[in-house]
Amino acid sequence: MSEKRTFSPPVVVGAVSLLTIFAVLCLTVFALLSLSTVQADQRLSDKSFAAVEGYYAADCAAEEILAQLRAGEIPAGVTAYEGGLYRYGCPISDTQTLVVEVAVEDTDYTIIRWQARSTADWVADDSLPVWNGGSMQEE
Repeated sequence: MSEKRTFSPPVVVGAVSLLTIFAVLCLTVFALLSLSTVQADQRLSDKSFAAVEGYYAADCAAEEILAQLRAGEIPAGVTAYEGGLYRYGCPISDTQTLVVEVAVEDTDYTIIRWQARSTADWVADDSLPVWNGGSMQEE
């Protein structure tokens, strides 16, 4: 009695399943990275918009003060010096001011300084250990 046994290869689903899981995992990671990049770009865009808006508001206020000076009026907050030299500042943000120095003679004027200047206190960052030039060995 000879029984014939036929050999059928097993269905290989393990490799295909692992490949599918790996592909879905990679796509999920890329989607999350894209989302975090978009959020960071949005924050940067908002900060940039606020900085530009603040600068142009200060620039407009400085131009209005300059127009008053050219008309012969000295508005509040303007410091007058000898020789028709005037100095004033317009706030851009909490940490910046637009500083303007202008020389006015009748209706003619010369802008000496039109500069955004930081008003924040500078604090040194000492959190990184920096080599001071001494020996590298601990004593």
